[in-house]
Amino acid sequence: MRIFVGLSGGVDSSVSAALLKEAGHEVTGVFIRVWDPFTNSPSTSSGQLQGTCNWKDDRLDAMRVCATLGIPFKELNLEKEYKKEVVDYMIREYKAGRTPNPDVSCNRFIKFGGFYKLARKQGADFIATGHYARILPFGEGRVGLFAGRDTNKDQSYFLWQIKREQLPHILFPVGGMKKPEVRKHAKKLGLITADKKDSQGLCFIGKVDMKEFLSHYIKPKKWRVLDENGTVLGEHEGAAFYTIGERLCGGYVTAKDMRKNTLTISQKNTAGELPNAKSEITITNCNWVSGISIMGKTYQAQTRYRAPLVPCHIFNGHPMSIKKVVFEKPQTIASGQSLVLYDGEVCIGGGVMI
Repeated sequence: MRIFVGLSGGVDSSVSAALLKEAGHEVTGVFIRVWDPFTNSPSTSSGQLQGTCNWKDDRLDAMRVCATLGIPFKELNLEKEYKKEVVDYMIREYKAGRTPNPDVSCNRFIKFGGFYKLARKQGADFIATGHYARILPFGEGRVGLFAGRDTNKDQSYFLWQIKREQLPHILFPVGGMKKPEVRKHAKKLGLITADKKDSQGLCFIGKVDMKEFLSHYIKPKKWRVLDENGTVLGEHEGAAFYTIGERLCGGYVTAKDMRKNTLTISQKNTAGELPNAKSEITITNCNWVSGISIMGKTYQAQTRYRAPLVPCHIFNGHPMSIKKVVFEKPQTIASGQSLVLYDGEVCIGGGVMI
């Protein structure tokens, strides 16, 4: 099979390419170039955004991996698409007082958007990435998205917006492996990425301090932090920069008033016990990557990455483009974040919480 592998310059995608080459496939490595926040963010009174985007080093590592494996290397420039679909969306959501998930958008529009389209247009039978997730038979003649075997690294939460019709043309070669196995295989092959640290920060553009980044697009506006009784506990930099459940002033943010620019916090012990926990929410922009959700059936929901799975039921909303989610136990949620549904290990799909 002809397979294009998205090479990020990290160990997971490197081993993905190696496994496919070992299996006898015709493999091409593709480095996706995205928007660089450190050279493109506007200057503010505090100066230019501090930090470096290591894309040049990552590209070099991807090229070296291709050379070691003896496979062709390509570069795909998706800077404009990344700025529009990931960065601009993220800034717009924070300005509105919501908490977006840029990694979900990156997967939808970049890896399984622009990259997927390029690969298929150039004759690839499949694309592959280094995600810790699995695509397995699910139902008659179909495949579904499953959680990765390594529960500590599972990334299926970020993949719920993949289109169902794309699944038969996507591979996750390391999805059935655990991280130590991946690094061991990379060392065995002498790959330069074997001991490379996992990327941190926004999608795959490097480590970015989110509040500092947003301050170049949203003007900081200091105002009051209140407790549940209205007592002033301190100041914040601007309500737009904070999310529900975030630690602040010895407690957790429970409410944001964007008009008044105030934050309310609770000093209870854990974010899961906050006063604004909800038993029922609405999700929109739903996508059922592995199949249509069954009304009334008990599923497990994840309301943020690495959050514990909680039992819930799904019902039709109004209009039909939205769904109502009823939790068996109240949950603290942040508007704008993804709610992802699971049926055992199967990722059914999800939506954006409003």
